Amino acid sequence: MEREDPQNDSFDFLFKIILIGDSNVGKTCLVQSFKSGLFSETQQNTIGVDFTVRTLTIDGRRVKMQVWDTAGQERFRTITQSYYRSAHGAMIAYDITRRDTFDSVLRWLHELQRFGAANVLTALIGNKRDLEAERQVQFADACKLAEEQGMLAALETSAREKQSVEEAFVMMARQLLQQNGLCVTPDTDTHVLLRTNSRAIVSGPSLAEHQKQQPCQC
Repeated sequence: MEREDPQNDSFDFLFKIILIGDSNVGKTCLVQSFKSGLFSETQQNTIGVDFTVRTLTIDGRRVKMQVWDTAGQERFRTITQSYYRSAHGAMIAYDITRRDTFDSVLRWLHELQRFGAANVLTALIGNKRDLEAERQVQFADACKLAEEQGMLAALETSAREKQSVEEAFVMMARQLLQQNGLCVTPDTDTHVLLRTNSRAIVSGPSLAEHQKQQPCQC
């Protein structure tokens, strides 16, 4: 995958991605890491919905990713639900150091199924991977849940250390391109999509090729 040219605003595909999950799991930090590679120790809770845009170049195609960061608080639920309908993909985030945020994933999935499109692509994101000593959720549990729910992938990320953040969004962009009938070649860059604590569940051609190269180690 090539880095985008900030001066070029044209695009071939536009995909809307929403981030949902409980409060304080790091959704805003994930979005900021994807957009600019920056991390802020102090982050205010999102009020309603916020969004950012970044354009990727994948196999010579410019893919604009419109990423919507939703508030996790109950009082904003009615507002955020209205953004589900037009989403092509959804990342459901939890905090690996807080078991309750993982236990909420099914509720977020059911909400997405109720208000979102029937064919929305989903991925499970366990954030704060850098806090291994405080882990309360095992990656094997995330893999099991993602497989049971037919999700694209289960990944663990660290917005603080920029671990697997880029990979999560690129993986979703590639799968959405495949769903639009395009042949996407495997990413041969050393910045690989699948590494330890990242597992593709529903595998298209390119994802299947990566699994052959790097088996899941969960």
